[in-house]
Amino acid sequence: MQRLPALNTLRCFEATARLGSVTLAAAELCVSHSAVSQQIKQLEENLGVALFERSGRRIKVSEHGRLYALQVGHHLAELNAATRQLRRAPRSPSLTLSTLPSFGQHWLLPRLPRFRARHPDCRLVLQVALGLHETAIAGADLSVRMGLGEWQGMTSQKLFEDRWVMVCAPHFNGGRLPERAEEIIRAPRIESAEPWSAWCQAAGVEPPPPGGLAINDSNLILEALRLGYGVALERLSLVAGALARAELVRLSEIEVSYPYPYWLVWPRGRGDSPDCRALRAWIEAEVDDYLAGLPAG
Repeated sequence: MQRLPALNTLRCFEATARLGSVTLAAAELCVSHSAVSQQIKQLEENLGVALFERSGRRIKVSEHGRLYALQVGHHLAELNAATRQLRRAPRSPSLTLSTLPSFGQHWLLPRLPRFRARHPDCRLVLQVALGLHETAIAGADLSVRMGLGEWQGMTSQKLFEDRWVMVCAPHFNGGRLPERAEEIIRAPRIESAEPWSAWCQAAGVEPPPPGGLAINDSNLILEALRLGYGVALERLSLVAGALARAELVRLSEIEVSYPYPYWLVWPRGRGDSPDCRALRAWIEAEVDDYLAGLPAG
């Protein structure tokens, strides 16, 4: 099998054929006139074909040369594109962040463009998981979880403690919203697995009997709230964005602490790569900004 011409030789030929001048080709490639001429001569000898027609010091690409130059130019452009793509490739294959579905959708995703803008070369994979046990966390580089911060074989860092707040849509009940705690507990409720007893105790009212619409998923609860189905006790971290956009409103200033803080968790011995450190620092900064923007509670 015959060897292909050298890449530099093909570059000299393609530039000369495209520009119609050895001088211009030499200037584009930042080499001497004689170097380009020598490369073209070697290429013609190698191929056994006259690629240029010569008249004195002037040259004109031959028909064989023109067709060859089109093919060479096409493949050189592909090589350039492949090289640029490789140079822009992430430093590591990927960075996996596991998150709870509700936190990922309502807290993390709205903030994520800021991380992408600061770290465009980091390929971030979001992995949604409900599990709180170690096996649900071990496969990710970093995980956001709620709990008491004790996961075997894991390093955990507390992010923040959440609060329960009472909310509804501004158009709920035709815009006639309950104001006092007694009115709130008598309104149509959207209930989760979380009891209302702590909020009712803080409000000085008896907890209402079970009733209303019961949903075991925070994302469905938030959608039911937006549709105006009732009032709900929900975590502030999940409704802060909707409150800021006036999609939901708070019915009371009374709020109570949620018993399970958010934690950033990663397997021991991992999490020290530059991308992991950058993601941890970014999450910490976003948490600081979020907490600074909350009213004192």
